[in-house]
Amino acid sequence: TAKKVGGHGGMDYIMDYRLIYCLRNGLPLDMDVYDLAEWCCLAELSRLSMENGSAPVAIPDFTRGNWKKVQGYRHAMVK
Repeated sequence: TAKKVGGHGGMDYIMDYRLIYCLRNGLPLDMDVYDLAEWCCLAELSRLSMENGSAPVAIPDFTRGNWKKVQGYRHAMVK
């Protein structure tokens, strides 16, 4: 089903399915606001890079270093 109706080889479908699963079951989402900030800044950082001859541009650390405190990733599932 994912390959038939989902973009990017079915991954869009799978990601949407997972989001709905978490919401329906009261589980924490796999992405947080920091992931969103990183994804959203890419267009602006790409523009800055291109305007400067494709120079590397650092991605800001929106977590202010707190990403280092995460004790691994756990994929929440309903028991």
